[in-house]
Amino acid sequence: MNLKKIIVYKNDVLFQILNEIKDIFHFDVIKLNQIDYENFEKKFQTDFLIISNSQINKLKSQLVIDKTPLKIERLLEQINLKFLKEKFNFQSDISIGMYKLNINSRQISKDSKTLNLTEREINLILFLKKMQSAVKIGELQKKVWEYGAELDTHTVETHIYRLRKKIKEKFNDENFIISSKKGYFLN
Repeated sequence: MNLKKIIVYKNDVLFQILNEIKDIFHFDVIKLNQIDYENFEKKFQTDFLIISNSQINKLKSQLVIDKTPLKIERLLEQINLKFLKEKFNFQSDISIGMYKLNINSRQISKDSKTLNLTEREINLILFLKKMQSAVKIGELQKKVWEYGAELDTHTVETHIYRLRKKIKEKFNDENFIISSKKGYFLN
């Protein structure tokens, strides 16, 4: 499980407090007194939040603590809200080739056209996007449908067929999901 990272910038007391409660709230705390802007986002790619006493203009995911004293409950509430907003924003704009996938609205779009998707279709697309190579039906059964051998392979094939048909009708794209002898993959 990837822990969210809270980066405390130039605040030793706050770092100590958060470090003591990090296991309870399932986050990791990192203390920084200097920021290498060029490599920062590469190093802390996702799920991070910077807490500082003042705005750091070059970084987007920040929580500025400018009013003190601050109750710990309020601080934890602000941290949680910030992570929820970041997750919502991330889920609103996932690139899938030429398409944009919005998990929040369950839509995929290209140019000005939008198509509604089911939760299963979204899960299928996200799983295929994550995989680096073709995926066999058996693996899709286990990972996307969360079933074993008792699931008829035609169920998976039918869902993929219907999704490909929807994509073709809406976007005139016959190559969104490719089928090969090795399995299925996104183009």
